[in-house]
Amino acid sequence: MKFLSFRFEDKLLYGVKVKREEAAWNIVRIHKELLPNENVPATLIEGIQSGMELQETVRKCIRAAEESGSSSRYKVAFSDLVWEAPIPRTPKNVICVGKNYREHAIEMGSEKDIPEEIVVFTKAATSITGDYALVPSYEELTSGLDYEGELAIVIGKKGKNIPRQQAYDYVFGYTIVNDVTARDLQSKHKQFFIGKSLDQTCPMGPYLVSKDEIPQPGNLSIVTKVNDEIRQDGNTKDMIFSIEEIISTLSKGMTLEPGDVIATGTPAGVGKGFNPPKFLKKGDRVKVSIQGIGTLTNEIGE
Repeated sequence: MKFLSFRFEDKLLYGVKVKREEAAWNIVRIHKELLPNENVPATLIEGIQSGMELQETVRKCIRAAEESGSSSRYKVAFSDLVWEAPIPRTPKNVICVGKNYREHAIEMGSEKDIPEEIVVFTKAATSITGDYALVPSYEELTSGLDYEGELAIVIGKKGKNIPRQQAYDYVFGYTIVNDVTARDLQSKHKQFFIGKSLDQTCPMGPYLVSKDEIPQPGNLSIVTKVNDEIRQDGNTKDMIFSIEEIISTLSKGMTLEPGDVIATGTPAGVGKGFNPPKFLKKGDRVKVSIQGIGTLTNEIGE
């Protein structure tokens, strides 16, 4: 299923994409009007906490809407909603893996920068924003605003010290993250957090796709375009550290929780990697497309 969170009629709601339509099923309205006695989660993150049972609950809601005789009442056209990140606020900071593609590590330095152990940093939860949201240019703070298209894992159940062979048992699904970064702040402060955590610099979405629809997350194409120019053209098969390794390593001594988002790294082709660099400016439109998920689109605003 393709889950999404959105605003409609001044309310934060969630649903799933209607098959073959540019619309979402309004699960909250279906619950309120058609299934008031059923245990239906009020938010998507609540649903994730219920595990894969969420899918059966949603199927029941959709059947009720289709059999109601007024199914259109329970759909919201994409043109009428405001997209939010699937997880508008994560339980903890967005967890990020750095330099997880060999050629990206080289473009950021040299072959000496290819990591032997997983590089981990975080983006503040307040940096999260949705599909089609404007990303501020922060011209007063940075002249090195950059993009990084990434596959992100969404954790589906609580776990600690997870063995690699059980890692996928803890995955709910996958989404897209654009790890927008202020490169000069990243260098100035000698660490990643400030340069990675400016408000609205973690676009996420458009969908959270359940893991059953993406059986091979280790072999997905990732393409990032800036103003329709292809900048990144990679594949998750080129990750240095696999999804299993990432989950297992992060969970050693640290509890992963439902709704945690883990960005798995970006392929080569970021703005800093060009000579001269191709940083983002006001009016630029960035599109990150990942096979099986969709396209995350954001414009650089004021």
